[in-house]
Amino acid sequence: MPTGYLALGDSYTIGEAVAADERWPALLVRQLRADGLPIDEPQIIAVTGWTTDELAQGMDQAALHPPYALVSLQIGVNNQYRGRPADEYRTQFAALLARATALAGGRAARVVVVSIPDWGVTRFAGEQGRDRSVIAAELDVYNAIARHESARAGAGFVDITGISRAHPQLVAADGLHPAADQYRRWLAAIAPVAADALRTQG
Repeated sequence: MPTGYLALGDSYTIGEAVAADERWPALLVRQLRADGLPIDEPQIIAVTGWTTDELAQGMDQAALHPPYALVSLQIGVNNQYRGRPADEYRTQFAALLARATALAGGRAARVVVVSIPDWGVTRFAGEQGRDRSVIAAELDVYNAIARHESARAGAGFVDITGISRAHPQLVAADGLHPAADQYRRWLAAIAPVAADALRTQG
């Protein structure tokens, strides 16, 4: 049985500004193993600043080894940050989700999508003078798209956006990216869904 884990994303997946063992995919592997589920260390394809199309290009250039037992996908914050249209996000996200499913051996149930956190609540956004309500509204649209496309594909979906909004103080030294304590809170939401994904026979 495959035991590989592929984590696709951007700064949140790579764990910008935290130690490698504090990024949420690493925390997830430790939790899954503690739950008795065999899983490899994550193969992470993620770069800070990546948009959906840039992630797709990164996947094109990566050495991939399907089928993976688990694939996670968290992407879109930089589309919103750059003012990209929601329709473009839907098209590109759906294509990434289809690729993630193929990499999971065609088993959409082995794919877990994680929502985009709300960076508008951070100190960085305040210092930049950004309109927090606009950021929140745009991210809500993006996350609604991701949730809808995940449901349509049969993939799991985890909403961590509320956690980010409830804990704006849990950011790294850069004032923008999550601190390790916030990633641990995300883990509590992600781990059960990932565990169910690994246990599914579909």
